[in-house]
Amino acid sequence: MHFLQRPDVLDVAGGTDILQMPPKRLKITAGADALRSLRFSKKVLRWYVGCCRTPIANSAASPWFPLIGLIHSFMDFEACAGSRDETLGPPLCCIHERSASGPLPADAPPAAAFGIVTQRASNVHGWWLRGLGRPNPVFDSGTRAPLSTPRLVTSEERAAL
Repeated sequence: MHFLQRPDVLDVAGGTDILQMPPKRLKITAGADALRSLRFSKKVLRWYVGCCRTPIANSAASPWFPLIGLIHSFMDFEACAGSRDETLGPPLCCIHERSASGPLPADAPPAAAFGIVTQRASNVHGWWLRGLGRPNPVFDSGTRAPLSTPRLVTSEERAAL
């Protein structure tokens, strides 16, 4: 979010909530041509809207990994007639909390425990077995290429953040 110059989507500790789900359950109904992607590593793509720099999701760099992580600020919970926690359930855990830019709130969920990590891995495996990784809405279904050529964020740019 720092790279996109969108501090408004970060919480007081500099983090954001991400909903992990199988790609087949996400449908982009408009604006797919405005999608852009960033690559900080070889494994993950960060998706955002080019015109307003709104972060949307994180995905694997390959369409074969059956997981996409939606950024909470992209979701419209009012349209679901409820709050984030009412719609999705409360956050399960924190990850990368050591990289927080401020103290975590007192009501922050705990760090990812072994049980949560194994449950998530089991879910991803089940999604793969059931074919819920395809179609992947951020990859072209014919060529399997990302909808947007990922822009590599250099180590110098990362250091400047």
